[in-house]
Order: sequence, then structure tokens, then C-alpha cells
Amino acid sequence: MHLAKSNQESLDILDQFIANNIRYYSSKRNFDFGPDNRSNVSLISPYISHRILTEYQVIKRVLRKKSYQSVEKFIQEVFWRLYWRGWLESRPKVWDDFISDLKSLEKTKNYYNAIEGLTDIECFNYWVNELKSTGYLHNHARMWFASIWTFTLELPWQLGAEFFLKYLYDADSASNTLSWRWVAGLQTKGKHYLAKNWNIEKFTNGNFSTAILNERAVPVDDSRNYAFSKIEYSELDFESESIVMFDNELNTDFLSNNNYKHAYFCVLSNEERQVEICQNNITYKESVIENLSKVHGCSFNKITGSQLASLVNSNENVHLVYPGVGDNLDFLNEQIKLHSKSFIKRKEDLFCFQFSNKGFFNFKKNIPRIINELGLSK
Repeated sequence: MHLAKSNQESLDILDQFIANNIRYYSSKRNFDFGPDNRSNVSLISPYISHRILTEYQVIKRVLRKKSYQSVEKFIQEVFWRLYWRGWLESRPKVWDDFISDLKSLEKTKNYYNAIEGLTDIECFNYWVNELKSTGYLHNHARMWFASIWTFTLELPWQLGAEFFLKYLYDADSASNTLSWRWVAGLQTKGKHYLAKNWNIEKFTNGNFSTAILNERAVPVDDSRNYAFSKIEYSELDFESESIVMFDNELNTDFLSNNNYKHAYFCVLSNEERQVEICQNNITYKESVIENLSKVHGCSFNKITGSQLASLVNSNENVHLVYPGVGDNLDFLNEQIKLHSKSFIKRKEDLFCFQFSNKGFFNFKKNIPRIINELGLSK
């Protein structure tokens, strides 16, 4: 899988998809034809998760060239990431409990067999190896994988979500955590997703032998409930010559719209993260930042978490691009004495997140309004 390292390169990949394949997206998107044929999906998810491309850039670019009705399903899938982000921002304890659970769960022999692709399930083993070697899985394969992990192998969903976070180039704390909860039957209480042989056979064109799957499993039971809390945000009340951005918020519009002299890009080391990520992921993040330094005029510096802590604790007048609930925010909360209004948040995000208070159906019915209010169809 070729990975773009700049906004323009990412846009070129998107443009190629719009020109050649987006017309088939709705009818073909559920088919996993394997890593050598991904023409039925856009492959832009790593750029959205790092926000090399924002969701708004993607939607606006698509709607310049296609009518909403002809690409409605694709637009909805892009908005899913925003919906998940807003949902988690309003219920951050879901992430806190996920991290807490990881620290107490036992990693058994069955777990190690699973992550090494040594189970009796051919398709599952294949996806383990594909994930490790490419950093990507088709979305349908992710659903089958999570279901088999949870209901057939009977492993904790949290350890599966951790495994995805380690290897997926496009993993983010919201969509990954909440998608695993959805498969398990926790996101929508009592409604889980079961992988079934007929479905795998149909949507992989019969690439795998029939497996013994638990196709009658009941949803995971968890008595914890999470109340909605309103997202609060106040405008920055001070100016700064310096801005800090994180590896999941690398769109340079923040630099273009302000007169910063110094830009710092923080990539946490594994010692500074709640969830370890593979070296390929770290290398990709660093390569994107290295590329950014070649195309913008201000001073660029790649820094670790400890360097960030020293910078901010010695100088409160630094703007921080809000990284969202997850590893980066956890590090900030634990290690840094933050000015009460140091964060920059996207106004578009805040507008969208107000519709994440319920299920996706409520968000989906507001998509036309979001597109209109944010001027994404112009």
C-alpha cells in the first residue's frame, strides 16, 4: 500500500478515486478483493486519521465533482469518523475505562496464537498477517476479524482493539475503540455483529475455506453506562508565535491561517503512549512531518513528549492544536501544566459534534444541514 506523505499527494489519490471508482463505491464497497485490488475503496483513511486531509476537504472536493445523491454513501462513511470523534469527546470515560481494562487483562496462550496467526481459522490468520505486513485491512474484514476475535476465539475485545491500534496506519482512538465496542454489542446495547461463513464467502469471492465460527453468540455483557456531557470550548485569549501539532492533526491549514514563526510536531514515543504502536507507524508519522518541513516557511521542529513538556511548562504562551481524546491528550493531562485556554479546536468539528449526542441515525439525518452550514457543496 502506497502511503502519501503530503496534503497534495493525498488529494491526488482522492482525485483518482473520484474520477475512476467512486461511482461503484456503494455497490462494491463491502467486497474485500484482497490487498492487490483495492479499487472499490478510496484508501484515504490514513490521511484522514492523521488529518493530512480533513474530512471537510474530502467532502468538499467530492461534491465539487459529483452530486450528493450519487455519492451519498461515500459521504456518510467519511462522516462516520466525525461522528465517532464527537461521541467519544462527549463520553471520554469510555477511553479511560478501555485503557484501565488493558492494564488488568491477562494475555493468554490463545491470545498469542491469535496475534501470531496460529488459529484454526484460515481467514483470520490471513488477516493477521495482512495487517502486520501492510498496516491496513478492508473495513468488512475488520468487522469479521473483531467478531471472530470476540465471539469465536473468546478473547477480550479490548485486546483486539489494542492490536489494531498497534498496526493500523489509520487507527484512531475514537473510531477504533467504538467500532470494537459496536461489534461486541456494547455501543448499541445488546446489538452485536456476528461474522458468518456465508457472508465471508460472498464478500471475499470464496477466497477462504469454511471455518467453525460461533454464529449464535450473545453480546458481551458490561454493566457500565456512559452519560453524555456537553463539549465546552472557549476561544484562545492570547497570541503566540509558536504552535504545537500532534501526529493525528497534521493539516497545515493551521499554519496558513496564522503568522506562526515556530511549529512543533509532537510524536510520542512508545514509552509515552498508553498503547504501543509498531515502528512502521512511527516511521510513517515522522516521514509526513519531515515532508511538511520542506514546504512551509516557518521554523519546523519534530519533538517527543518530554521535549513538549519542557517547552510548554517553561512557556505557557504556546498554542496547542487540540488532539482529541486519546494518547496525546492523556499525555498532556498527565505531564503538562496547561494554560486554561491553550487549545485550538476546529469550529467545524464543534459544529458537527453537537449531532453526536445520540446514535448515527440522528447524525446522518443532519448531514445535509452540516454540508450547507459549512459550505461544503460550494
